[in-house]
Amino acid sequence: MFQAVDELIKKFNMIAPGQTIVVGVSGGPDSMALLHYLCSLRESLRLTIVASHVDHQLRGKESQEDLAFVAAYCRQWDVPFSGKAIDVAAYKKQQQLTSTQVAARECRYAFFKEVMASYHADALALAHHGDDQIETMLMRMTRGSSSGALAGIAAVRPFHTGVLIRPFLGITKEEIEHYCKVHSFAVRQDATNDLDDYTRNRFRHYVLPFLKKENPNVHKRFQVMSETISEDEAYMIERTEEQMKKAILVQNEQEVQVSVSTYLHMPIPLQKRAITLILNYLYKQTPSSLSSVHKESFLALLNSDHPSGQLHFPQALHVVRSYDMCSLHFLSAEQPSAYEQKLFEDQVVDVPGGTLSFELKKDIPYEQKGKDVFVCDVKSVILPLTVRTRKPGDRMIINALGGTRKVKDIFIDEKVDRTKRDQWPILVDGSGAILWIPNVRHAVIPQSDKTEQWVVLQFQNSCQDV
Repeated sequence: MFQAVDELIKKFNMIAPGQTIVVGVSGGPDSMALLHYLCSLRESLRLTIVASHVDHQLRGKESQEDLAFVAAYCRQWDVPFSGKAIDVAAYKKQQQLTSTQVAARECRYAFFKEVMASYHADALALAHHGDDQIETMLMRMTRGSSSGALAGIAAVRPFHTGVLIRPFLGITKEEIEHYCKVHSFAVRQDATNDLDDYTRNRFRHYVLPFLKKENPNVHKRFQVMSETISEDEAYMIERTEEQMKKAILVQNEQEVQVSVSTYLHMPIPLQKRAITLILNYLYKQTPSSLSSVHKESFLALLNSDHPSGQLHFPQALHVVRSYDMCSLHFLSAEQPSAYEQKLFEDQVVDVPGGTLSFELKKDIPYEQKGKDVFVCDVKSVILPLTVRTRKPGDRMIINALGGTRKVKDIFIDEKVDRTKRDQWPILVDGSGAILWIPNVRHAVIPQSDKTEQWVVLQFQNSCQDV
């Protein structure tokens, strides 16, 4: 056993001389063996070992006794001890979680972080072993997980102020139990491990024995496969990050925008990993309700022949595609409100995306042309003019015969980003007739042969989006 553990520690550079290591100890054979083993290295490697235990308050007096048991052994082995009782059931209710196991894990890992910070620890050591690795990988294959998750349990990964290490991944449960007997120390047994109520237990009781019968060293094969998948995935993630730099248009804590065409130009394996990276960036802590279905829906939205569409992800993450742009952003509690403001001569007003100026001129401004300028005979419109947001049923005159088209359809025709349409400025006259949609389209307005004064409006962009 020592040889397999020592080899894994060396292979992943888990432990360095002089480090402080926090050990998660439940009182069961796995964690007690890990604590005992690391204590045996204290003198030779000048290690500081700290034991950490959480009473999840799910098994009444039994879990209280677990805490007292671990504390007693720590006194006997001269190990600093940090223990805490946490009402996991209350936490689960407060956080609206569906899984007790997920709630317990979140509480436990939060406490481990506290202990690491308190002792300025370099690492957190947990006692997951080779059988746990097999169970985890099979469960994820059965449930359906991302390619990276199929690697199962990582031997080393970043955690809080240091790293999380699992020195026992190269050995089995049977070897650990033998170690406990050889060194003659007591352990606690959790009766829930014998129940078939949990998925992991069913794999442990029915699938694992079959695999071990076929190959007693199956845990070694699974560990090799785990490391291979992890290495391949690390390379693919690196390639994805390189390609994503070309596709990302906007990136901040509240929103990521991507170019649809550039995104779809990436190989499909990179596309699948890219959405995972984006969601990890935005969520920080991935919600349990997020699944592969959401990622598949995102890719389907980008590949759709329809130029626009939207999806709703957990925690108010809104996905909106508008032509070649797709935005993933959190909906704020305060959504932009509609606005309406009258315009007066020689006035400049702020509107979303820029400013709007209004002048009356005697001479026609031939030099002022384009979709960012509106010019017409003052007698062709009814003052005062007003700039406002769009309203249901808005229509604009688009030809000399008086034919109209819905503003909604004009936005679609001109490929206006759908996330900006509700705030886009629209100019109307005193009768309510729509005269102009800045940077989009002019209404067809009859002009007088004898124009004495011209209405001149100009829209000045403050960004490239409007």
